[in-house]
Amino acid sequence: MLADFLKDYFSIIIFLIIALGLSCVFILLNFLASPKNPDPEKLSSYECGFEPFNDSRMEFDVRFYLVAILFIIFDLEIAFLFPWAISLGNIGFLGFISMMIFLFILTIGFIYEWKKGALDWE
Repeated sequence: MLADFLKDYFSIIIFLIIALGLSCVFILLNFLASPKNPDPEKLSSYECGFEPFNDSRMEFDVRFYLVAILFIIFDLEIAFLFPWAISLGNIGFLGFISMMIFLFILTIGFIYEWKKGALDWE
């Protein structure tokens, strides 16, 4: 049983060992070759050319998060559309109808968000 396991997965185990070894070597080389005395400009809070004038932990408007969530939702919709389009010939009319129902529900949600003003920026 162990011989069959090693025969099937030996190349993957070798690949993982080489990848782990190379990762450790690269991290060690980076640690040894990196400069140990960075200049004060590099150690400053910001590298934009001027001193900070506000606290970096200021509150953000909730619209930033709302737009980000809406982007993720519609990005996932596109992620569902690509495999559906590829396999449309195999899944037939039922697959087409189910995707149209999915797109209809998402369109209703998009219209609702639009009417509520979630996409308006002041």
